Formats: sequence, structure tokens, C-alpha cells
Amino acid sequence: MTDVIVGVLVLVLGLLLCFRGAVAMRVLLALWGGLLGFGLGAALGAALTDQGQLATALGWVVAIALAVVFGLLAYFFYTLAVVLGFAAMGYVLAQLIATALGASQPWVLITVGLLGGVALGLLAIATHLPELVLIIISALAGASLAVSGLVLLVGIVDLGTWAEAELRIGDQPAWYLGQIALAVAGIIVQVRHSRRRRLGSVRQSWSAPAR
Repeated sequence: MTDVIVGVLVLVLGLLLCFRGAVAMRVLLALWGGLLGFGLGAALGAALTDQGQLATALGWVVAIALAVVFGLLAYFFYTLAVVLGFAAMGYVLAQLIATALGASQPWVLITVGLLGGVALGLLAIATHLPELVLIIISALAGASLAVSGLVLLVGIVDLGTWAEAELRIGDQPAWYLGQIALAVAGIIVQVRHSRRRRLGSVRQSWSAPAR
């Protein structure tokens, strides 16, 4: 049941990020920050109770508490939001690239993902990234996140092996092609929507109201 709940949440967030990532950046980064906090809280709860993730009431309490804290911080503070949001997107994209290049060890994917997350987070802070870059990154990361939520829903992976989701997707061409198609669709939808206004920077997208 826990896998289903988390899978649905991840799938929905991934689709929102894929198709509305640039125009609803502030809200979506807050949601992503909440998801990141939830994941960290679940891992912390498991470590504290020496049981599986979300297997106890304490695990749920810690996960929800950190989700709220991370979500609020990401919503109200631009720099922290960019660090959390872009680092998370960098993590997903780096894993996607590593899988496409043939990486097959979970520890390799995790290490590459962490390095990609740090790099993209620092880049977003140090520069004024154009919104078109945000559109491409959010569509790619959102598609990857949505598909990873879907494979969790259908039972290809569970919470314990979720870190290997990209590896499992890479081993099955249909899932991989579907992920690419979803990313392309997300880019097209976001670019068409952005034609109604002048593209700016990531910071301007942050300040603009979601619509």
C-alpha cells in the first residue's frame, strides 16, 4: 500500500514538472522539496527504528515533518529552492544519462546522480539560467520522475529498490522510449505555453505567479 501511495505522488509530481515546470516553478519546487524531505524523513525514520521505510508510525511522522519543513523552505527562499530543486533534477538527469551510456551498478548511478545534482545546483545559483533551459531540464526530469513513479506503481521496483529504477527502465526499451516521448511532449507543451509571454530567467520564473 505504501508503494502505491508514494508511486501516485511521484507520478503526479513528475507529470506536473514535465508539463508545467517553467510556469509553476515556485509551487513545483516546493512540492519537490517536500518530496525530498519526505524521502529523507522516511530513511531517517527507518534508521531510528531499525525497520523498513515507513514501516512504523514514527517513520511516517518523521517523513511528513521533514516534507513540510523542506517544502516551506523551498517555497519561501529562492536560493534554497534552486539548490533543492535543481540538485534533484540534476540527480535524475545524471542517472538517466549514465543509464543511457551503459552504467549498470546501482552505486555508480547514485554517485553520478549526486555529482550531477551538485553541479546543476551550483550552476543555477552562479548564473541566470534562461527559462528555455529550465523548460528542457524540467521536462526531462519530470518525465524520468513520472516513469519511476509508474514502475513503482506496477511493481517493477519497490521502495527498497527504488534507487535502481533508472537501471530497470534502461533495461526495458518500451519504458525508456516512453520516457523520452513524454519528455519531448513536455518540452513542446511548455514552449507553446511560453510563446504567450517573453521568456526570461529562472529567477523571473520563480517570481511569476503560477498559471
